Amino acid sequence: MDNYVGIYIHVPFCRYKCPYCDFYSVTSKESMLDRYTAETIRRIREATPLNLSADTVYFGGGTPSLLGGGRIAAITEALGQCVNISGDAEITVEANPASDLSEFLEGCASAGINRLSLGMQSALKQELSAIGRRHTPDDVLNAMEKSHSVGIDNISLDLMLGIPMQTANSLEYSLRFIESAAPTHVSAYMLKIEEGTPFHRIRYALDIADDDALADMYEQTFDRLEKAGYAQYEISNAAKPGAESRHNLKYWNCDQYIGIGPSAHGFINGRRYYYDRSLDGYLCGAAAHDDGEGGDMEEYIMMRLRLSEGLTEDGMKKRFGAGIPGPIRKRASASVMSPYCVCDGHGIHLTRKGMLISNAIICSFIELL
Repeated sequence: MDNYVGIYIHVPFCRYKCPYCDFYSVTSKESMLDRYTAETIRRIREATPLNLSADTVYFGGGTPSLLGGGRIAAITEALGQCVNISGDAEITVEANPASDLSEFLEGCASAGINRLSLGMQSALKQELSAIGRRHTPDDVLNAMEKSHSVGIDNISLDLMLGIPMQTANSLEYSLRFIESAAPTHVSAYMLKIEEGTPFHRIRYALDIADDDALADMYEQTFDRLEKAGYAQYEISNAAKPGAESRHNLKYWNCDQYIGIGPSAHGFINGRRYYYDRSLDGYLCGAAAHDDGEGGDMEEYIMMRLRLSEGLTEDGMKKRFGAGIPGPIRKRASASVMSPYCVCDGHGIHLTRKGMLISNAIICSFIELL
């Protein structure tokens, strides 16, 4: 397990709610932004374990850019006062390119933010409109240009697969746009219709790809990104060499991380915890809830098999004192599994086709424990 923890700050504010989004967020008001910032700083100062060292910080949401550079800087300063932040720490902030990010990015750069994650989703205006996004492709390019100008060169773009009206041809256009924009990292997620969202209420009327077409889009995306120099390192993520998300790798390696903010989760000292999806409760000092033990073999296998590297013999021995269980190796070695996973002396990893049905494969391994 990594000696350094990660720190996740959930910023629960959005100007508007996208119809597909199930992440916890509320409409932002200036007074509420100030109260949230003050409460987050208080929790950092009062609840952060002593002698903690961190090498990743991630501001997620919601829309963290709505806080403004000054509030992000205040939270980052509080972290630096209470936590030993390593000199080469990866410090990420998510942003919506729909607004002018000039002042925000200048404040972030001065506060030590060195990685930007932009919610691009598509490079076509009609597809962006179909999913309720209010930015344009030019807004993405402008945000990237400003980010580079203030010295934040590590930039990730989000790409959504299977959105209404998307085709193989329109997806290819978005992929060419990404190649031209040249971010360091790409997160490509399949649209999932979540209960309780506006999209769920109109799910039968949505013009979206069926499962077979979506699988083709997935392979198209990562094949195309690979040709452009982005190596797939996780089911939904690809990066230029050395630009993998160090923070998200902590989740997939079952490493420790502190979570702060309404709906945030954390994993520290072998225990998992979470905060309620309630800004009011958070502002009133509501404590996090214990969520039981974490990091056992079952969880570790599930998370590691999301990575292109997969489950390794060395990793299992280091973590649990023994290699990959024999029954799992035997199942992974079966000829019927050959299109979906590779089992060799190094360990077990899923192929790209296997990643498309990862839940079924992983469950078939877990049942053998």
